[in-house]
Amino acid sequence: MKKKALSIILSTAMVLSAFAGFTVNAEEASFDWKAYEGTTLNVMFNEHTYAQAIINKLPEFEELTGIKVEYSTTPESNYFDKLNTALSSRSGQPDIFMTGAYQTWEYAPAGYMEPLDAYIEDATKTSPDYNYDDFIPGIINALRWDLVPGHAVGEGELWALPMGWEINTLTYNKKIFEEAGLTPPTTTQELYDDAVALKEFGGSGTYGLAVRGLRDWGTIHPAYMSLFATWGAKDFEIEDGKLVSKLDSPEAIEMTEYWVKLIKDGGAPQWSTYGWELCGADLGAGKAAMMWDADRGGYTQNVEGASAEAGNLAFSGIPLPEGKDTQLSNLWTWAMGMNADSANKDAAWYFLQYFTSPEFMLYSGTEGACTDTPRTSVMESDEYKEIVGQAEGYLESFETVSANASIFFTPQPYFFECTTMWAETLQDLVVTDNYASVEEAMQELAANINMVVEDLEVE
Repeated sequence: MKKKALSIILSTAMVLSAFAGFTVNAEEASFDWKAYEGTTLNVMFNEHTYAQAIINKLPEFEELTGIKVEYSTTPESNYFDKLNTALSSRSGQPDIFMTGAYQTWEYAPAGYMEPLDAYIEDATKTSPDYNYDDFIPGIINALRWDLVPGHAVGEGELWALPMGWEINTLTYNKKIFEEAGLTPPTTTQELYDDAVALKEFGGSGTYGLAVRGLRDWGTIHPAYMSLFATWGAKDFEIEDGKLVSKLDSPEAIEMTEYWVKLIKDGGAPQWSTYGWELCGADLGAGKAAMMWDADRGGYTQNVEGASAEAGNLAFSGIPLPEGKDTQLSNLWTWAMGMNADSANKDAAWYFLQYFTSPEFMLYSGTEGACTDTPRTSVMESDEYKEIVGQAEGYLESFETVSANASIFFTPQPYFFECTTMWAETLQDLVVTDNYASVEEAMQELAANINMVVEDLEVE
């Protein structure tokens, strides 16, 4: 897969005014925020701070536009199941929904998502203040795809707009480390040694490193995939017009051997039950000494009053394997898409542009706890840097790791089936004795995935 790396420079820029909603210039009469007054929109949110920031500002949107918004919030554990059912019904509900880049690889080819370029380019439908070019290129391009399996993101139609994004870095409890006489790890060997040394650091049930372990795609995409890519491994390659799994490569096997040993010797006793929520909760409660997951997951635990360990958490980059010198983080972006079957597409576009605007993004990035903003103007603002920079090491690790962050998965419509199989294999390796070796497990996994994708042809 062709890597589209991000290059983000945090520099001082002019300070944006606090969020006060959009205003309409009388000279720009072609665009009218009241054009769809009286419309009712239905929005489906995953339960998240990104969603809460929008919910906080819904009254201002409704007052400005005359559009009424009805919404639902669902925990992530069953959000996508609920969304899949709604979209496949072709009922047109919801009009707008939260999604991610990976989901577009399934939803867009199925015809569930409305492409957005035509709306952006229409001056009668898009505010002149929207400033599409202000989006960080690597983030907005993560939501473009040409619908060809195996082709990298960044080309083709735009299928959604980013609410925020996440890189996956190490968060550690500096108090626990100081008491144990340890320093934050910079290599994978040091990470392993620290995780083992911190096993039961505070008694039974406490442990070194929190990482995800559920039998679903969410276990693969954060820390595991970041280290997988850093190690030099790939999920697929294109051979003779076909996608071929490379999960049985020497690099993939070696990295997975390390990962399984790390979890067994230094991970949570009940690792196989852990999603991001439990990882963050254990870190915040002082039960886990480290967490390798989304950077904002550690950040939200460190906000004053958010957890027992708030103020004790600090951030570092990605521990490097021997012989590697570049920290690679797999990228995730929360975004909003429009239902292709919506009966209220123009009003839905007003919602999308309002809640991805520079003004709203400044609010969400500073007051709304949406730390990784997708807009350059917000990232470079003094307000943003002052607030986010209060977390020790956050901006420094963010700048280092984000410079080479990317989506390291190969886009293809069976992404969720393949990554769930992958997570199931990891669970079997950690929890059961079903395989004689990691090599055997990864060879079987690669063969099974090849059967799943065998009908896909790459143009």
